[in-house]
Amino acid sequence: MDCFLRVAEANTKRSLETCGVLAGTLKKRTFYVTTLIIPKQKSTSDSCEATNEEELFEVQDKGSLFTLGWIHTHPTQSCFLSSIDLHNHYSYQVMLPEAIAIVMAPTDTRKKHGIFHLTDPGGISVIHDCPERGFHPHKAPLDGSPIYEHCSHVYMNADTKFDMIDLREQ
Repeated sequence: MDCFLRVAEANTKRSLETCGVLAGTLKKRTFYVTTLIIPKQKSTSDSCEATNEEELFEVQDKGSLFTLGWIHTHPTQSCFLSSIDLHNHYSYQVMLPEAIAIVMAPTDTRKKHGIFHLTDPGGISVIHDCPERGFHPHKAPLDGSPIYEHCSHVYMNADTKFDMIDLREQ
């Protein structure tokens, strides 16, 4: 996460979001994030969209890497998943239930980062059934759960080595 903040620093200073893909491997029934890939992207102060995604897939294919989630900044906002983030993360989590969304909010004095996922089945159902795009409110899941929550299945190891590939520089 610190490496990602350094990579995003120039955009953050200009109040632009930055996004990246968390990729990795599966060993003994455990996923390991081994690679941070920064795709070419279009950004605003409250959105970020990967472009040239075929380059991203090529990198992952060459390295036999699974997509394990994504990371992005909220340079001017607090640490939460917006409605756009929820819809974006849905596409990751339906492919891999363990997928995570990391939000880095460097200006949030209460919480600088969060590691989230949609609740299942509650949040998954709400987003699956939502036809809206852009920023919009969501109703609470029928089961009373929140739409998303902090991940309890993620373990941090500061000694883990990882690669960072910045496709914006190519």
